[in-house]
Amino acid sequence: MLEIKNLRKTYTGRPALENVSLTLDHGEIIGLFGGNGAGKTTLMKCILGLLRYDGAILLDGRPIDHKNIARLSFATSEHSFFPALTAREHREFYKMHFPNWKDDRYNALMEFFSLPHDRRLNAMSTGQKNQFEVILALCQGADYILMDEPFAGNDIFNREDFYKVLLGILEPNETILLSTHLIEEVEHFVTRAVILKDRTVAADVTAEQLDEDGLSLTDFIKQTYAYRSDRVLDALERLDRKE
Repeated sequence: MLEIKNLRKTYTGRPALENVSLTLDHGEIIGLFGGNGAGKTTLMKCILGLLRYDGAILLDGRPIDHKNIARLSFATSEHSFFPALTAREHREFYKMHFPNWKDDRYNALMEFFSLPHDRRLNAMSTGQKNQFEVILALCQGADYILMDEPFAGNDIFNREDFYKVLLGILEPNETILLSTHLIEEVEHFVTRAVILKDRTVAADVTAEQLDEDGLSLTDFIKQTYAYRSDRVLDALERLDRKE
């Protein structure tokens, strides 16, 4: 179990996250949603120990350090691989450093995305780089796989097929924490939605609860953010008056 307790993060004295408490259990696919600047990326980087913070983040009751950090993996469109190495060289490096590396899964995903094994990463397209980073995160052998906008640069067909493949390959002990703005694409894929607003957790709901309430994920997020459907009309009317 991954526990986040009373997390607070500031940048140059300004709060980015405040009083964030969250529990991630095994076998969940959790969507992390919120507007731009809500703190989604900051939260993930705190979990990974990439940022200093106040509060506590525990993995099965223990702080995250060099002894258990391999149980977490991260896929981000910022790219965290070695650009001058080929995909094959990355595979050998990861196999050497991660004893739970999933080689069969790696080969299957490389074939699924039709990625070249012997091309350097800096010679791949942005979409291919993002695909490869997702593959590394999924094959590392981590229990908790964090993904921050991992599908940037990928067409809708690749994304839709990938969601189906991901559901088919995940093992019961693997948990996904996925941050994305592609809400309608993932609403039938996630089992739980966590929504950040005003620097904290504004809502935490399961897909089952949404079904029982007859709400789509998009509608629920709009409610949480008190979205006004008439704001576009108001803006256009104001522009017309100025002209």
